[in-house]
Amino acid sequence: MKKTDLEKNKALKIMGKLNASLPPGRFAGAAAAPDRREQRRLDQAAGLVSFPVKLQQPIITALNAKAQADGVTVNDLINSLLADALKA
Repeated sequence: MKKTDLEKNKALKIMGKLNASLPPGRFAGAAAAPDRREQRRLDQAAGLVSFPVKLQQPIITALNAKAQADGVTVNDLINSLLADALKA
């Protein structure tokens, strides 16, 4: 066997061990986020409906900053801002 073949086999062995190892705790277990189907079911139960819109980048940046400053999610912030704007 050539030296390159030996090195290639060693690399394949290492990659096999890496792929077979368990994922870190943040990617598996009970702390994992629900899958899309489960998240959709939870959203429907809460009365939420997906409504995609396209906004300019400065507006998105301002919304993210305000949401972080207020300590709420962007969805909650936009929901309250739109509700207030429609009341006026």
